Amino acid sequence: MEQINKVELQGLIGMVKVQQVGERKVARITVATSYAYNDKTGGAVIDTQWHNVNAWEGKYITCIDNLRKGAKVHVFGRLRYNKFTGTDGLDHFSTEIQALRLNIVDDDDVLVCEM
Repeated sequence: MEQINKVELQGLIGMVKVQQVGERKVARITVATSYAYNDKTGGAVIDTQWHNVNAWEGKYITCIDNLRKGAKVHVFGRLRYNKFTGTDGLDHFSTEIQALRLNIVDDDDVLVCEM
């Protein structure tokens, strides 16, 4: 049986933090995706979800320095779950997307920067 761990997102960047780790850079970004629908009464509802994304500089991710708040990105990656013990002594869990490919696109979904 084939095992698959694949995520694809297209949304807007909220926060960007780029760090140098050894010889490589890593960008830690948040990406907002929205889903619009009508509720029972017919009122419009926009459900926005925020996703944590880590993108390591490498073969398919090259222009990390071009990431900006508000930019539209298309992310291909995999889910990763983390567990850590906080200062309160309790276990905490987080979910993030490890980007395998990340592209900046314009409002017409035309590729601006392939990473």
